[in-house]
Amino acid sequence: MGPGGGRFALWLAACCAFVFAVLLLAGAALWLDLDEPERQALAAMLRPRLMLFTLLALLLPFAVGAALRWWFMAYPGAAARLAAELRIIHTVNPAHRVGAEGGPEMQRLASAVNAFAQDHEALRTEVETRIALSGAHLLQEKNRLAALMSELAQSVIVCNAEGRVLLYNAQAARLLAPGGPASSASPVGLGRSIFGILDKGVVVHALEQVTHRLEQQVPRAVAHFVTLRDGQLLRATMAPVLGAERKLDGFVLVLEDITRAVEADGRRDQLLRQLTEGTRAPLANIRAAAETIEQYPDMDAAHRERFTAVILDEAERLSLRLDESAAVAADSLAYWPLEDMQAGDLAFALQRNFKNSVGVAAHVREPQPPLWLTVDSHALVQALTHVMGNITSAHHVRHVEIDMAAEGRHVRLSLRWKGPALASEALRAWEMQPFSIEQPAATLKEVLARHGGEWWCRSDPARGENQLCVQLPALPPESAAPAAAPPVQERPVYYDFDLFSQPGQTPELDGQPLSALAYTVFDTETTGLDPSGGDEIISIGAVRIVNGRLLRHETFEQLVNPRRPVRAESQRVHGISSAMLAGQPVIEQVLPAFHRFAEDTVLVAHNAAFDMRFLQLKEAQTGVRFVQPVLDTLMLSALVHPGHADAEHRLEEIARRLGVEVMGRHTAQGDALVTAEVFVKLLPLLAERGIRTLGQAREASRKTVYAKLAY
Repeated sequence: MGPGGGRFALWLAACCAFVFAVLLLAGAALWLDLDEPERQALAAMLRPRLMLFTLLALLLPFAVGAALRWWFMAYPGAAARLAAELRIIHTVNPAHRVGAEGGPEMQRLASAVNAFAQDHEALRTEVETRIALSGAHLLQEKNRLAALMSELAQSVIVCNAEGRVLLYNAQAARLLAPGGPASSASPVGLGRSIFGILDKGVVVHALEQVTHRLEQQVPRAVAHFVTLRDGQLLRATMAPVLGAERKLDGFVLVLEDITRAVEADGRRDQLLRQLTEGTRAPLANIRAAAETIEQYPDMDAAHRERFTAVILDEAERLSLRLDESAAVAADSLAYWPLEDMQAGDLAFALQRNFKNSVGVAAHVREPQPPLWLTVDSHALVQALTHVMGNITSAHHVRHVEIDMAAEGRHVRLSLRWKGPALASEALRAWEMQPFSIEQPAATLKEVLARHGGEWWCRSDPARGENQLCVQLPALPPESAAPAAAPPVQERPVYYDFDLFSQPGQTPELDGQPLSALAYTVFDTETTGLDPSGGDEIISIGAVRIVNGRLLRHETFEQLVNPRRPVRAESQRVHGISSAMLAGQPVIEQVLPAFHRFAEDTVLVAHNAAFDMRFLQLKEAQTGVRFVQPVLDTLMLSALVHPGHADAEHRLEEIARRLGVEVMGRHTAQGDALVTAEVFVKLLPLLAERGIRTLGQAREASRKTVYAKLAY
């Protein structure tokens, strides 16, 4: 029985009871008005016709039901549909027109409503034109800001005080783009938390520094830090965005990828060593030839010509080597102020540089709990890489252990390796040796002096082990940031998945307004319609909604190799063949990437239980669980249009009613975009019915006919 069926049954029972009561009362009045002979005559006349009266009594409910159903459709039903469609015209789609249904009076009313809608649309267009003209100046300023942000060479992200991304430029999106489906990094996006994009501990610590400097009324309250993200070494500058009374309303992050700069300096250091080693032999030959000519001034012309040729040949080789070195030399080393960073990040930067620059494999023992340093990471990494290059050249070291330990107000960085002991003279020489081939050159002694640190070497002859120790300044324990948290056939309408029992639901989230939440609207395409029977996901498409605005540029779209054939009937719907899926990532790679895209958002889908069932069945295989709340546009449509039939809650029909253009139907990305536009249009219609929070939407959805039938 569809919506309104219970009310119809009550009306039918009441009408039948009323008709029977009227007939009984009329019969009783007639019987009482007759005398005894007339009563006997009437009884004798009716007795043979008792079966006929019984049949008429049985047919009476059908006759009354048919009349009542016509009346329901012609008046109350038509009025309910008219009211629902009038809300569409008023709220989301002024171009929509109501259908002329029901009795003659309702049809005349529908015509009057359409005439009113025409005038309303014209007035609304005029008002929107005036608003557009009034906001032209504001739009111009906004476009200037957007153009300025897009042209900046730096990567810029603007966040509110809670760390939610309010604005970012294209450079930031490129810099922070995940490195593929297997990447552990989350993409940058509006409304997304910066703590899921960058290391939370580092950002929180920098934010505390900025807040403290604002409280101390420091003129330039900025903070610098270095962090690792998905193999990148990023240097960031954080500046506050101030509101009234110099209160922190948000912050701006300017990011720079220094990975290549560090690696380039490592290559430059390697070039210096190669240049030094490569010039020794030519210089020795030139010196020997020149000394021979000087010692034997009376030698014959043939010998003199031979030694002169050696000098010219070696000088030419030396000149060519110098030209080659100059051609590949990198820019000079940049000296930055000391910045806060985690000791583990410095260790991993050393590990990467040792391998790329001097060919030494390093094993890092990350300190627990995490330690914090105040260092010039760029110069320190280059200086220690230069020293490791000297150790490698002297003793052919190929493996080193890197660990760090707290020692009071300092952190001791240790490099351990097997081999003969280092001479103290060599250490002193390396300390004074420049590690930059550009001028002014820097030395390890200068870098350590800038840090107020020192270095020394210990040897254990019995074990054949050496330990090079570097003392570096640590942050005070009270100011260190906390560690980051451990990070065609239609599909069936009902599946055995309870949308209302998601474990991530909280009372705080239920109380949030629907218009204030961030959403990930998604859709899947599959090999077939039976997830429990082995069908697999072959495509996932998604788009984000933040503050009621559809972000068309923040999308997720990925084909998936299902490792099984695609059913022919499903291929006719979505057009994805098995050949198109060959070579695509498997679900173990794609689902974690989609999980990162959708984190901290409410999931939205049309007939969501179907898609969620596929995701649920992959939890054990992928280790990924989607625990956030889920909203279903199928159920939300039934809430705002309760008088419509089941077929009118299909995605295409909802889109038509709400004025949403359907494009790319039966592709995951196309369906996700249509569903997202439908969801945005449903929000004001839900608000008109008093459904304004997530909890109210979930509770109302639970009472729809679809939820009751499904579970």
